[in-house]
Amino acid sequence: MTSQLEPSFGVEIIPVEGELNVGPQHPGSGHMRIYVKLNGDIIEDVDLDVGYVHRSVEKLSEVRNYMHLIPLIERPAILDSIHMNLGYIMAVEKILNVDVPERAQYLRTLVAEVNRIASHLYGMGILAIFLGHSTGFMWGFGDREVWVEILQAITGARVTNSYIIPGGVRRDLTPAIKEMIEKAIVYQRKKIQDWYKILVNNPNIRARLENVGVMSKENAIKWGAVGPNLRASGVYYDVRKIEPYGAYDKVDFEIPMYKEGDAYARTLVRFEEMEQSMRILEQVIKQIPDGNILSDRFFKQIPPVRLKKWWEGQRRVVFPGYYASFRPPKGEAISRVEAGRGELAYYIISDGSPKPYRLRMITPSYRLIYVFKELCKGARYADLVAIYGSLDYFPPEADR
Repeated sequence: MTSQLEPSFGVEIIPVEGELNVGPQHPGSGHMRIYVKLNGDIIEDVDLDVGYVHRSVEKLSEVRNYMHLIPLIERPAILDSIHMNLGYIMAVEKILNVDVPERAQYLRTLVAEVNRIASHLYGMGILAIFLGHSTGFMWGFGDREVWVEILQAITGARVTNSYIIPGGVRRDLTPAIKEMIEKAIVYQRKKIQDWYKILVNNPNIRARLENVGVMSKENAIKWGAVGPNLRASGVYYDVRKIEPYGAYDKVDFEIPMYKEGDAYARTLVRFEEMEQSMRILEQVIKQIPDGNILSDRFFKQIPPVRLKKWWEGQRRVVFPGYYASFRPPKGEAISRVEAGRGELAYYIISDGSPKPYRLRMITPSYRLIYVFKELCKGARYADLVAIYGSLDYFPPEADR
């Protein structure tokens, strides 16, 4: 904001209107340059300049084999990589016309919900530090570590898990991992009570979030909001219910919703979704059927020596040669999943070669760019970071 000196009185006069640059390296910008136009401390408009972490995944996809794409596809949302992996593989499987064993479907649901909890805890930690609540930040990342350890145990990786492959998954569930999940659920349920005491019901936090960044039901639909942000505005929409995949049609869970549409409602939705995810995990562990974790069509191609060593010995799948450079038939497919931040869609065109002719991904954070811009108009400048943090925007996911 500029200032000028009024010589007749010798005092500094602050002009009514001004502009501010926030980011792209500001702690509250999330690698986004936010150009704020102010009238006093009221935000008249914001220009959002994204693209500082652009990864060009869609274009790179045209020069890589389908299997080689898996770790690349996951990178735009490394803290929610299971969902990025799952949505892409579901689209590939439609083109390949391959069935997935029921046990693998349950395992896909299990890892997706573990990842959803980890992703929400990350978002709550970031929101807390945006509001100056350091304890919430440390709790968010500390609790998240519990679920990341589970993902590492079942997938063998911490960041880009690359667990889901065409026709199934790479590793089976072991008794030790079951025990880890059960202990984690007991821990997290107890810890969420502490979260409510120290953060959610904290009067200072409520004052920063309630009636801030209010998005009506009509605007949420018009602006293209998805996920927890959409449901916090009273819209019942969740891909897991509307178009079930994995084993979601076999487990009982609820979709948390609020009508207020403010930053506080968006926070509450995420905390309640963590409880629903833990409900799903308990049912998956109890109901998961016996059987193979990879389609027979591919499983039969694994050499007997490898089968004995890896599958019978360690319950792991070693890729059959088919995966090296398979050529799906010509065609196109669309898939969508409910990722941590909302609906994630893939569109793939196959021309019969080992590489996609075209790959398009529509990520939830990409949709949040317009939502954020609209929510800022008319808000106070001090509420900018509260609105931003409550949306749980993840920069590389939008810059894919």
